Amino acid sequence: MTNIRKRFERALAGEKFERPVYAVYDWFVKNRPAVDWSALFRLGLGQINHANLVRHEHPNFELVKTESEQAGQVRRDVRLITDKGELHEWYLGEWKQEHFIKTAEDYRIMMRALEGVRIIADDKPFMESESMLGDQGITIGQIQGLGSGRTPLMVLQIDWVGLEQFSGDLAYAQPEMFELLEIMNEIKLEEIRQAVKTPATQIKLWENLSIETLGPPNYRRHLVPLYKQIIEIMSSAGKRLQVHYDGQSKIISQDIAALDFDGIDSFTEPPEGDMSTREARAAWPDKFIWQNINLNWYEMSSEKLKYNLLRVINEAKHKRHCLMISEEVPQNWEKTVAFVLEVLDGI
Repeated sequence: MTNIRKRFERALAGEKFERPVYAVYDWFVKNRPAVDWSALFRLGLGQINHANLVRHEHPNFELVKTESEQAGQVRRDVRLITDKGELHEWYLGEWKQEHFIKTAEDYRIMMRALEGVRIIADDKPFMESESMLGDQGITIGQIQGLGSGRTPLMVLQIDWVGLEQFSGDLAYAQPEMFELLEIMNEIKLEEIRQAVKTPATQIKLWENLSIETLGPPNYRRHLVPLYKQIIEIMSSAGKRLQVHYDGQSKIISQDIAALDFDGIDSFTEPPEGDMSTREARAAWPDKFIWQNINLNWYEMSSEKLKYNLLRVINEAKHKRHCLMISEEVPQNWEKTVAFVLEVLDGI
């Protein structure tokens, strides 16, 4: 079996290669049971695992989770209970239907929930993942807490507030939002300080950045300064930062270039994104491009799919690049994932 770990390590180190690794996120391996993953791994598919690097101890809230059935799907309700009030969110299947924060008072309740948090480095999940994977792939560190491993502004937008309300609160400079954001930024920096104590060398922020919503001015005002602080802590410890930017990024491509990100995770060409691989490599000559294969490519003819695969490999300049299944598994996975591996083997 091909040693995928060593191929990843060489690519991350900047060595040139003929064919990139093609790998899948561990989330899909766990949550798409209809796929015969063992067969695909035997054909040469790699796996990218993610492991939490810290534990949180929160003395000032309790989470109460319940499940029920609604419209033939699983409904999950989550209550966050503090001595200053209670917040509620709920999901239908995999999708969030209601967010924790809906009012100014909710921001204050969340501030109370975060008071006194203790953050502890924890390398056990990472070491267990590495042992399980062996040579089949690599483990990336992450920091999951109440939010989904993002920077605080993105936690608010995506996880706790929701796009519509977040946009209004940001535009009108909701004081409670910015007070909470300041607290969260300090917590994030402490999470990073603890995370770099673990053996993980690559650490990912699950940003899911929507620059068309946030806008470049807010990106530069709120995210760039925090990124710089995070990178300083990580660089001092010999660690490298990835950001999950799977959408549009052309308008801030030079801002991204100026930041010492090691990699752009789940980079996706149009129509999901707005940059070609050629443009990405020109903008970020030394960054690792973790490239998600567009889902519509799997619906193309074999000739067209092969053309696109060879095109992006060449445009990435055969360095600091891999191909991934990181947004969704193609429905015709049995045929097309095997075909991608066949194309790569033929290079």
